Amino acid sequence: MGDFLSFRKMITPAVIYIVFWLGVVASVIAALVVLGNSSTLASSSPLPPAVSAILILIFGPLIVRIYCELLMVLFRIYESLRAIELGKAQGRSVPTV
Repeated sequence: MGDFLSFRKMITPAVIYIVFWLGVVASVIAALVVLGNSSTLASSSPLPPAVSAILILIFGPLIVRIYCELLMVLFRIYESLRAIELGKAQGRSVPTV
């Protein structure tokens, strides 16, 4: 509990997983909306609604995944730096890259 209150334990990585799945669900819903509103979107979009929906189904989750991975990289960097810091504090030698 002390690590949590002093911000040494991060909860954001767990939240990022939730954001990823919410983004995937939102992409599926967006694709369904595009298919459902095909008559209104037909005049404003250069692509047929079915093609637009398929593109949303493919690229929506992909873009959400890339975004979440970029956020996770920041936390992995923090964890690595923290491990190096703790290793130096305990007198262990840290290999250089």
